[in-house]
Amino acid sequence: MSFIWCWTSCEGTLVFLDCLTVHSVSSSINALAAVTVEDLMKPYMDLSEKQLSRLSKGLRVSPCAGRLNFSQDPEKKVFTLGCGQILQHGFLILSIGLLLSWVMWSYTYGDSKGDGRPLPRPLLQLQMPRSDGLTDQTPKLNNPKVSPASTKNDPGFSADEWDRMLKLVHWGGPDRQITTASMSTSPGHSAFIINDLKGSYFVGEELHVTIVAMDFTKTPKSYGGDFFQAKVYSDKLKASVFGEVLDHQNGTYSARFTLPWAGQASVAVRLIHSSEAVQVLRWHRSTDSNRVYFHGYFVGNDPQGARVQETVVCNIKWEGVVLGSDQKDCCCEYQDDNIRLTWQCLKPQTLACSALVNHSMGGYANHLTALEKVLMDSQHVNRWLKGDSRLITVKASNTTIGVTESCKPGLPTPIPSGFYMNNVWTSFVCAARHFAADDTTQCLKDKHIYIMGDSTSRQWFDYLIRAVPTLKLMNLHSEYQVGPLMAVDVQNNIDLHYRSHGLPLRCLKAPVASLHYMSKEIFDMAGGPHTVVIFNMNAHFTNFPLPYYANRVSQVRRAVVALLRRAPETKVIIKSANTGYKDINGSDWLSMQLDQILREAFRGVGVYILDVWQMTACHYNTENIHPAPIIIKNEIDILLSFICPK
Repeated sequence: MSFIWCWTSCEGTLVFLDCLTVHSVSSSINALAAVTVEDLMKPYMDLSEKQLSRLSKGLRVSPCAGRLNFSQDPEKKVFTLGCGQILQHGFLILSIGLLLSWVMWSYTYGDSKGDGRPLPRPLLQLQMPRSDGLTDQTPKLNNPKVSPASTKNDPGFSADEWDRMLKLVHWGGPDRQITTASMSTSPGHSAFIINDLKGSYFVGEELHVTIVAMDFTKTPKSYGGDFFQAKVYSDKLKASVFGEVLDHQNGTYSARFTLPWAGQASVAVRLIHSSEAVQVLRWHRSTDSNRVYFHGYFVGNDPQGARVQETVVCNIKWEGVVLGSDQKDCCCEYQDDNIRLTWQCLKPQTLACSALVNHSMGGYANHLTALEKVLMDSQHVNRWLKGDSRLITVKASNTTIGVTESCKPGLPTPIPSGFYMNNVWTSFVCAARHFAADDTTQCLKDKHIYIMGDSTSRQWFDYLIRAVPTLKLMNLHSEYQVGPLMAVDVQNNIDLHYRSHGLPLRCLKAPVASLHYMSKEIFDMAGGPHTVVIFNMNAHFTNFPLPYYANRVSQVRRAVVALLRRAPETKVIIKSANTGYKDINGSDWLSMQLDQILREAFRGVGVYILDVWQMTACHYNTENIHPAPIIIKNEIDILLSFICPK
């Protein structure tokens, strides 16, 4: 960072001019993007409010005053000073210039603000837990005892583990009360710029981008918490790679990309949710979980002997989840003896609690305020930013792209975890292969494959049936969304199964008896070298408090650890969350938080993590919670590489 003394056309006067071009603004300088001149001068100079205001209007030092002034010529993107005010206050401007230099240095390299408070620390928006290298076949994991159902806010992990998880999902946010939508981050006024763009790069080099958040009044944001996603892409090559975003907690963000292919590329940045919208999501997750509700169907004979059906509202039993009555005897409770969690339904008017037969999704209750509705509407959510449109030229190099390490349990997920080129994903996790139909059949031969979770994992079940011509779907007369489902290949001794993860489940009407908790299913498995267990758990849990989800994850972890202890050759593969949802009931931000808890819970357990988050976020197809077939094909290639690494 440097200040340059420049002659200007202002009557030939020598003025103090911050000649920093936008493309050379580093992330450390961007720490000042949302700090006003008044903020910088007031603690250190004895000036009146009128003087401060007048100087602020004259000093348009963009990193400090907080305004990015983009010209049409990319090579002339400069920050400028108002000449008239400078000439009027020449000596004072010189003093302020030196002061700004010192403040910038202190802000960037010091440990505290002028008032002694520590500076906010940058936060990675997507943190991937590191592997501790534990990939042996007997996971060394200390599992706490299951808490009784009466402890309705117990995450199920030890205090240290839970504290570590909460640190992983920590997220910044507004430092003031938000009273109008105009105070929120504006995708139309926020922008990004490529830092120090070179004439060309070599494959394997990194690219860095700075994002500056502005509100709807074009005022720079002074706090973090916006949820951005970024990618480098090429439409012509059908290529893309996910970028890592770092929140500097002051309204500026850095995005880092690896350049993995030769050719031209561009940068794209999306505002998924403003920091203000994230607070809406966080608040309603903690206080308004029953906005998603379910129906229970009771069937039996009334006192007169007539066959009747009564439909009532049901939901989890957990702190803060209310079914609409605070009476002690309001509800029928159904506790699972293995996981010690309780499902509850309002008592039917005439039938007994034992008459519960079917379950379905009930509906959504909209409890948003008028302001919250605006913050979550389509004009504020999932919007592409305007920014640096200069092309990036990447040349071939001797750098080897991809990895040669064989796929095995416990490998960490880097950012990026891979990239698309001509619609084919190259993994940076391990040496994944690409499977033709015959290869797929050979890989699955003599295997018992159990897929559990939600409709996104059921997509894998459906794909494998199509990919293996000899694999035939059996008609078990079950509700397809719930299962159980089964396909059999007698010739190659393959049996493929699907079952949902159990309650809570947003589904069509299905028998309650079919809704098995996933942890119990895994507890009851024998396992062995021919058994593959695949599961996910995310989209149906996004509206519930974090401790509830963590408790459910802890139950599954206990089951997986027990399975691997008795049958260490069993392959256990966890599918990460998809991107796709952007609303109050299923936002990507909510999904990402759950995904980080799941990954951390299974760190060191000896399982495979198949990251599809980045695969679904950076592809050119319109995002959908159920990805397009081309994305599923690439996911299956990695799945089969885990099952058959050689």
